[in-house]
Amino acid sequence: MYGGFLQLLKKRKELIPLIGFVGCAALGAAAASVYFLLTKPDVILNKTRNPEPWETLDPSRPQKLLTINQQWKPVEELELLKKLTK
Repeated sequence: MYGGFLQLLKKRKELIPLIGFVGCAALGAAAASVYFLLTKPDVILNKTRNPEPWETLDPSRPQKLLTINQQWKPVEELELLKKLTK
């Protein structure tokens, strides 16, 4: 299988950068998926253990990959609703 693939690359050298870029993109997508799966609190793997993970988020900590000038202030209606349901 690999012998035929290597023969093709020897014949068509212009495919080498294309395969390199596609391979890097696939590796980057897989790495980003694993990173978000393991580090972001809004991704749920086990819903029985923590059915509402958004309740435990720290609002002062940014949840995006890149956050510019984030300012957080509580929404009055939501705070009132939280007090009423407790």
